[in-house]
Amino acid sequence: MVNVLPLVLLGGGVIYLDVYRKQLLDERFKLALVEAQIIAEALAGASNARQAALLIQLGKEQKLRLRLYDAEGQLEADSFALAPPTFALANPADRLFARALDEGFDRLVGTAPLPPYREPAVDEAGAWPELERAREESLTQIVLRHAPDRSHVINAAAPVGLRGETLLLTRNPVDIVESVRRARSLVALAVLVALAVSTLLSLFLARTIVNPLRTLVQAAIRVRQGRDRQVEVPRLPQRRDEIGLLARAISDMTAALRQRIDAVDSFAADVAHEIKNPLASLRNATETLGTVEDPALRAQLLEIARHDVRRIDRLVTDISDASRVDAELSRATFERVDLLALTRAIVGNRDDRDQNAGHPIRVDSTLEAIPVMGEPSRLERVIVNLLDNAVSFSPPGAEVLLEFASSGGWVTMRAIDAGPGIAADRREQVFERFHSLRPEGEGFGHHSGLGLAIARAIAHAHDGTLIATQRPDGEPGACLTLTLPAAANSR
Repeated sequence: MVNVLPLVLLGGGVIYLDVYRKQLLDERFKLALVEAQIIAEALAGASNARQAALLIQLGKEQKLRLRLYDAEGQLEADSFALAPPTFALANPADRLFARALDEGFDRLVGTAPLPPYREPAVDEAGAWPELERAREESLTQIVLRHAPDRSHVINAAAPVGLRGETLLLTRNPVDIVESVRRARSLVALAVLVALAVSTLLSLFLARTIVNPLRTLVQAAIRVRQGRDRQVEVPRLPQRRDEIGLLARAISDMTAALRQRIDAVDSFAADVAHEIKNPLASLRNATETLGTVEDPALRAQLLEIARHDVRRIDRLVTDISDASRVDAELSRATFERVDLLALTRAIVGNRDDRDQNAGHPIRVDSTLEAIPVMGEPSRLERVIVNLLDNAVSFSPPGAEVLLEFASSGGWVTMRAIDAGPGIAADRREQVFERFHSLRPEGEGFGHHSGLGLAIARAIAHAHDGTLIATQRPDGEPGACLTLTLPAAANSR
């Protein structure tokens, strides 16, 4: 707005000046028309002496040049010949700059060029087209011309009486040009003042923009170099403009980047710790195997080694999935998936393969289909992980309930088991990577501790949530609730 202000003033001033000039000329046209008609009526029927006296008197009072032509078009009387001239056209050489401004303004607003005003070598009616038209049409004619100094000259031709005489009235309204030039000077002054103010404000705004940007750049460089873990990116809370938004966005991005780096570091440490344990067990078993002669003990050591190998393979697979899930989902193209049909297919497949450890799985839904937008294989992984968790914590033969609902544009799936449940203060911990809380009696190393962490990451990537609560009916057990946006209905 600061930079546009001078242009607005300039454009508005140009339009105003053009309208102002046209209004002044219209008023003078009307005045010339009335004057020509009144003077023509006064001259009609008057004697030659009286006509000469009227031409002198009216020309002097109104600052006009009045010329009277007879029926043959010959000049009969000229007020400038009968008396001293009442006006004189300015010398164009004295106003070169003003003329240049006038010409530039006319080009800017697209004013049609006016014919030049020149005195004819032989002053007769045929030298003035307006006189010819007035004689032919018996109507007053008005013509606007440019004087050599770019001032206006108004000629009004009117028929006089019944003797075929015609009157030519000439006016040089220099006051119009002067008024327009004064107005133009005021507009130019206003534009210059606005330009100066705009320049100063632009410099001020540049400083208020550049300095914070430099601070943000320096902070970003320090973050990139990683020399200072405690680099504070200024949030500029007092600024409500784009710079403030940028500062807060960079600050939030930096905080998220640090959290991601810390999470990667923590994940790497957890991976090393989790793999180190089965590797240590595997190393002890293999080292001891060479010194043991007892077949039963050798078989036991071989089983330990096989178990550790399977545990390492499971860990590597889950760790690979956990590390790839965010990157793969960021590039995935979501498609319409019927979550209810997908769940029923998974449950049926697990029943066929006897993967539910004797637990009946019941799918409860009042809806025929529950469409969501997502990546089918990843949504399948969430459901499988929730079922594995519910089956592993449920007592033998206990039912696992998968309950579906849809409301307000959101789809909810609850995985409800009959196990010991999750204490309120540990409901967030179960989603941490390598969480080690396992049901009693389960063999060591059968789970990596990444299942629920992977499930929650996939839910978040689908703009959903995964939380742990108590059972809605108050019975013992846990309830893991998956919430996803419902797919828009397509017709």
